[in-house]
Amino acid sequence: MDFAITSQNPLSTTTITSALFSNKKSANFRVFTVRCSSKTLSSDGLVERPWKVADARLVLEDGSIWKAKSFGASGTQVGEVVFNTSLTGYQEILTDPSYAGQFVLMTNPHIGNTGVNFGDEESMQCFLAGLVIRSLSISTSNWRCKETLDDYLAKRNIMGIYDVDTRAITRRLRQDGSLIGVLSTENSKSDEELLEMSRTWDIVGVDLISGVSCKSPYEWVDRTASDWDFNDNGRNKETFNVVAYDFGIKHNILRRLASYGCKITVVPSTWPASETLKMKPDGVLFSNGPGDPSAVPYAVEAVKELIGKVPVFGICMGHQLLGQALGGKTFKMKFGHHGGNHPVRNLRNGCVEISAQNHNYAVDPESLPEGVEVTHVNLNDGSCAGLASFKMKLMSLQYHPEASPGPHDSDPVFGEFIQLMKQEKVTA
Repeated sequence: MDFAITSQNPLSTTTITSALFSNKKSANFRVFTVRCSSKTLSSDGLVERPWKVADARLVLEDGSIWKAKSFGASGTQVGEVVFNTSLTGYQEILTDPSYAGQFVLMTNPHIGNTGVNFGDEESMQCFLAGLVIRSLSISTSNWRCKETLDDYLAKRNIMGIYDVDTRAITRRLRQDGSLIGVLSTENSKSDEELLEMSRTWDIVGVDLISGVSCKSPYEWVDRTASDWDFNDNGRNKETFNVVAYDFGIKHNILRRLASYGCKITVVPSTWPASETLKMKPDGVLFSNGPGDPSAVPYAVEAVKELIGKVPVFGICMGHQLLGQALGGKTFKMKFGHHGGNHPVRNLRNGCVEISAQNHNYAVDPESLPEGVEVTHVNLNDGSCAGLASFKMKLMSLQYHPEASPGPHDSDPVFGEFIQLMKQEKVTA
């Protein structure tokens, strides 16, 4: 086998010609040419790479430093790092106000492949501090896609990093608990400076709700779109007036309530209970929201004033506020529940629901007074996932019944809220 090699330019092109499956005496041969092109030299004398290099750092309060590549916005940001086990739905996660003050690490390695569409947003903006992923998709493949994930985050000034070992970080969070971290693309900041930032910032005891709540009341009228609606056979057609406290409410909660026949007025987190009662609602919803329920005593007080006077339904943060208003205690979990695959047992009927969850705090069931029933239990750790009291006309869930991981295991709870309001009308 003979090879003819000609070097024309060591920095531009090398041509290699070879006679394959032949020998010197044979006329049968095949000729091919391989051209190997190299990049030109940059101003500093280094060859420019045709791929992105690590330009970001995630520094955790335990002292670990994780090199990564950036996308979305640039700069420096601090937040609490939590991991989410959902396989899909990253856009709903990005726009969930309950993630305010947190970096969301996705355990599913491939993110961005379906792009972004504006119909899947759960609020008007992104509230999370940053996104941490293993692999950023280089292309999108979805007929609903309107924008790439990179462009979407850049326009909303949200930082993201990829090409980082999310599996290793997740194992560290499961072992040590949620950690404060700092994301930075700024070379001017040293590792020591970023570490100091992570160790002097805290999320516990901070009122995050006031930053995500609406500023004035408004009417919500949109139902679940007909293309996505389900379970409408036999649904109550009577209209109920509901006041929804916005502690960081997700749009789909409002859509599902409207689909069940509710006329909804959304009010700010600081809305006085006395003003709510003047509106003569058939029921009151306490929504999901971010952070520590102990940091918002004004919300606990409003819930306390409404219990027993009108049927109430709490979701996520609303569930925790109900627990405190009843005299119970809440506590910070080791690493919380974040994801769309959490099994929950309904103790009333024995059924298991696959639920979507997002919270770092839980209600201590041992601290609740008599007459309050624990209705649901998380099967992963036995934590309280639901409460009810027929006498006090209240019900709550720690997870998100409006989400669809089951896909619709938990949706009937909206019908239960309707029945609670209907019974109150009958007895009034």
